[in-house]
Amino acid sequence: MSANRDAATAAERRPVLVPRIVVGSLFAVVVVGVAAAAAWPIYHSAAFGLLVAVAVSIAAALAAVAARLRWNGWIVAGALAGVSLVVGVPLAVPSRLGGASDLLRGFSELSSGALLGWKDLVTVELPVGSYRNLLVPALIVFLGGTCLLLLLAWREDRIAYAAVPVALGMVSFGLFFGRTTVSTPIEIGPLTLYAPAETALGALSLLSCLLWLAWRTHDERLRALQRAAASSGVRISRRRSRADRRRTALGAGMVAAALVLAVGVVPFAARGAEREVLRTAVGPEVDLSAAVSPLAEYRALFDDDRVQQVLFTVTTGAAAPERVRVATLDSYDGEVFRSGGEGAADAGRFVRVPSSLDAGPGTPVEATVEIDALGGIWMPTAGRLSGVAFAGPRAASLVDRFYYNAAASAGVQTAGGGLASGDRYTAYGVEPEVPALEELEAPGATAGDVAAPDSLRAWVENHVSGTGGAALADLVALLRDRGYLSHGLRGGQGEPLPVWAEQLPDYTFQPSASGHSLARIDAMFDRLLEREGDPRAQASGNYVAAVGDDEQFAVAVALIARELGFPSRVVLGARIGEPQPGLASCGDGVCRARDLSAWTEVQSAEGDWVAVDVTPQWAESPSLDVTEQRDPEVVTEVLPDTVEEVLPPDPLQEDSASGDPAADDAGVGLAWLWPILRTAGVALLILGLALGPFLVVIAAKAARRRGRRRAPSPAARIAGGWEEYVDAALDTGREAPRTHTRRELATAFGSDTGLQLADTADRAVFSSGDETDADAAQYWRVVDEERRRLAQERGFWRGLAVTVSLRSFVRHLAPATGARTRFAERGRRRVVQPVRPMP
Repeated sequence: MSANRDAATAAERRPVLVPRIVVGSLFAVVVVGVAAAAAWPIYHSAAFGLLVAVAVSIAAALAAVAARLRWNGWIVAGALAGVSLVVGVPLAVPSRLGGASDLLRGFSELSSGALLGWKDLVTVELPVGSYRNLLVPALIVFLGGTCLLLLLAWREDRIAYAAVPVALGMVSFGLFFGRTTVSTPIEIGPLTLYAPAETALGALSLLSCLLWLAWRTHDERLRALQRAAASSGVRISRRRSRADRRRTALGAGMVAAALVLAVGVVPFAARGAEREVLRTAVGPEVDLSAAVSPLAEYRALFDDDRVQQVLFTVTTGAAAPERVRVATLDSYDGEVFRSGGEGAADAGRFVRVPSSLDAGPGTPVEATVEIDALGGIWMPTAGRLSGVAFAGPRAASLVDRFYYNAAASAGVQTAGGGLASGDRYTAYGVEPEVPALEELEAPGATAGDVAAPDSLRAWVENHVSGTGGAALADLVALLRDRGYLSHGLRGGQGEPLPVWAEQLPDYTFQPSASGHSLARIDAMFDRLLEREGDPRAQASGNYVAAVGDDEQFAVAVALIARELGFPSRVVLGARIGEPQPGLASCGDGVCRARDLSAWTEVQSAEGDWVAVDVTPQWAESPSLDVTEQRDPEVVTEVLPDTVEEVLPPDPLQEDSASGDPAADDAGVGLAWLWPILRTAGVALLILGLALGPFLVVIAAKAARRRGRRRAPSPAARIAGGWEEYVDAALDTGREAPRTHTRRELATAFGSDTGLQLADTADRAVFSSGDETDADAAQYWRVVDEERRRLAQERGFWRGLAVTVSLRSFVRHLAPATGARTRFAERGRRRVVQPVRPMP
């Protein structure tokens, strides 16, 4: 018998360890590869590839040592934390590899990234590359996840099945934190595969988990039969039975059907839906709709004390852009053109840019910008931005607080309140190929709810000829010819010319008011219509009457474009290409305040934005006999006494840096409440997802306990109380074989109170049933005390683990020891004649 036991032990140890470790390792390799492929779109950099390779290698070595030395969970967690501190900065925060001060900051960012990097990861535009500490979540996933996955997959007990949730969690990191769009469909003949990359990753992860689970189940069954054969001397047949073949075919068919459903049906059904990921709900954006519009401050650039100031300097090489964009204003409320908000011409948001963007096709351009007196949050950029490299003493802060709107091709800088003198960066982008304005076709839909003034509509109807871009080009040319450039009210007779006027040869000063509201535009076109109907203008051929600058003319052209069916927006920036007659440009790349101008952009039917220059001419002055009054006029209409007084509506949003404090304090603003509620909602959602399974277990135990406590008869309630006591003991780690009697279980639990509970339960079950409700209530009070004692005897943290333990639920699903089961029957079908006669 001793020889048989030794042989059984040797037979159990030799053949099973190597397959289990090898298959578990292969399973981990597949999962790591799928997880890395799923997370690649998030980072898309060589730093991420290096991190995965090094982290997985260290995790495998650490798991092998932990399995060899039989480390417990606390030792493994401590080793992982120590390894993370050693390799964390070089792998996850490579920008801090430098001096001692940089390393200290790197360790600080490493620790903060472990807690906050997950949130920051969904508030930065993809790909993030090695931006700041956003590689820390990947380090945690591939270092800790790989180590945990291997340790679980190598185990012999049923805890090994927990490797499947770990594997799915590693793959889900790339899917949940990834991009909001799916991969391009693949067409194979008449078959179209939607979201092929995401479908392949999901199918590979599920298939690998299913195959590993199937192998583990087969391996456990085979080992059980080997142990039975070693102890009894019964030889096991290696031939597969018909039942085995049926089970294999059925399993393969189920896997194939699931794959067909996952690959073909699900992506096809969801082909038109948006992909919802974590960044979809969080919304990585900064709202600028409430910021002061730079167009409202445009006239201040031409004050005498500022007009000569150098705002910024642009240095370009061979790939030089034609224009530098400072701000894109795509929303008009009838008072002010601003960025974002209701009625925006093109939906977009300002998001953080970590490394690079997909700028699309076009001619590459590059511009190095050095800030002087510009200030503010609006940041000059070139073309469609593909990347930006900051330099100077504030480079780290500038990188962290740079936001970009790809739809508007505009960027803002919020570090320290905005740009400061000495800030320097290089912008990389592309200049897309766009058609000429005359070749455009109108999309037929306009943006915004603000109707153009009647005077503008009448002027357009009087002069429009043709359709599309050709009609718009003719109207813009006519408006510029009949307009006159003026940047202010002061500088007439008896007053010295302003500095900006001194730069214009043979210039005759004409005053004009600032602002670009509908009233201001209406007054300008009223002048044009009035001048066109004046016989003196027809006699002289001088129809110049609209006095203003780029501020008014850019808005006027934008409204004209919308009347013709073109979405439009206003851009503030500077021209740095070849100088053009009548248009301001930066000489030698030095952009002064007087060089900034505004222009209009219109969108074609193909989605291209085309720039339209709007600066009026100054060679021909308006006739003095029709321009004696200053622009604009404010006419006071006298109402008759019979007219009832009507309260005016609430004024539209004013756009001024200065306001009335008393008016600001008149109402309580609740704009701050929505961001707080949104953040709190997202936090509660994440907390619910993290704690949801534990809450479900706690609720299920409470429902089970309530059902037992409210059984119809006192005897049933006492029996249910005993079951509750046994379940509580099981959750604390004690064994409760189903073949034991109540007294045997109580003795195994080592509790005198348990013996009393067992005797009371036996009397209630096997007696004549004379128990009362009071007896049942007293029994349950004792059970509750025992439950609390069992939970508290292992400390606070172990008590929490007992609360969410599932052992008491599994007990009712496991077969009774020694009972005849289907598993045993399947084993018997594979048993042949004994090796030796049985005694």
